[in-house]
Amino acid sequence: MAKRLAEVARKVGFSEATVSRVLNEKPGVSAATRQAVLTALDVLGYERPTKLRGERARLVGLVLPELQNPIFPAFAEVMGAVLAQRGFTPVLCTQTTGGVSEADYVDLLLQQQVSGIVFIGGLYAQTDAPHEHYARLAARHLPTVLFNASFGDLGFPCVSCDDSVAMEQAISHLVSLGHSRIGLLIGPLDHVPSQRKLAAARVVAAKAGISLEPEQIAHSFYSLEGAQASAVRLLEAGVSGIVCASDPMALGAIRAARRAGFSVPRDVSVVGFDDSALMTCTDPPLTTVRQPIEPMCRTAIELLVSQIAGTALSHNELLFEPELVVRGSTAPPATSR
Repeated sequence: MAKRLAEVARKVGFSEATVSRVLNEKPGVSAATRQAVLTALDVLGYERPTKLRGERARLVGLVLPELQNPIFPAFAEVMGAVLAQRGFTPVLCTQTTGGVSEADYVDLLLQQQVSGIVFIGGLYAQTDAPHEHYARLAARHLPTVLFNASFGDLGFPCVSCDDSVAMEQAISHLVSLGHSRIGLLIGPLDHVPSQRKLAAARVVAAKAGISLEPEQIAHSFYSLEGAQASAVRLLEAGVSGIVCASDPMALGAIRAARRAGFSVPRDVSVVGFDDSALMTCTDPPLTTVRQPIEPMCRTAIELLVSQIAGTALSHNELLFEPELVVRGSTAPPATSR
């Protein structure tokens, strides 16, 4: 019992005494606090007290493209904790190749009568992907939030990291070290955040007086293996620094450089994006552009909860500024290659 009280208290951020009052149905606890404690019991896998089992927790869908990239579990962890504090139970929906599609998940979540949905890195960010399921959600007026840049105006508020600032920070860092031939390793052609990164990179390069030729730009799927194959082309083009659209892609670029006989960062500098888990433990520790995970996730959930409460919100995109974190994968370029 003491362990359960402690774990639930930590989950919701309340005292053990408050949790105890809820479990024992004592007065002096607000409805929101009571619901948050009951939701925390559900999330942590504890049974509710017998008299409280008839109260079904409110559900919110969290739809993610994968869990292999550590940035997505990081987003889900923060959002899940905030939802629990607000009295909601997160329903994690993770797509897999050949498995349940995003549209299928929408059908399942609607059947579960969820209170709302947060999409993280979904098909809304791809211009050539199907978007009909978003139109269905908009028509039903189901509270929905999109996390990171979307295609056009799909009718929902959106929370994003500022890709333009990210590129300015990464490229300016390499330029300050003396790099003049910089490669860009980004996502697929129809991926909106990658399109934004490319557009911003062109502007930053022009201001710095350096070129960004077609052979210095490579597109890849967001995987270590795909990035490794694409990075080979950048290395063959003679770049001395590579800016990547994710940390796993950066690790793929480092592997490609080493297999080509280059040392990182002596011969090639590499910059990632996200600052996901364990990037301080890589060899070398990865220089990367850190997304502000905590404030972005909290804002996304607050926007969702506001909609659930009946507040009409604009469809504007809220941009959050990232932060360059310099570690061991970047250095001044070698005098010759």
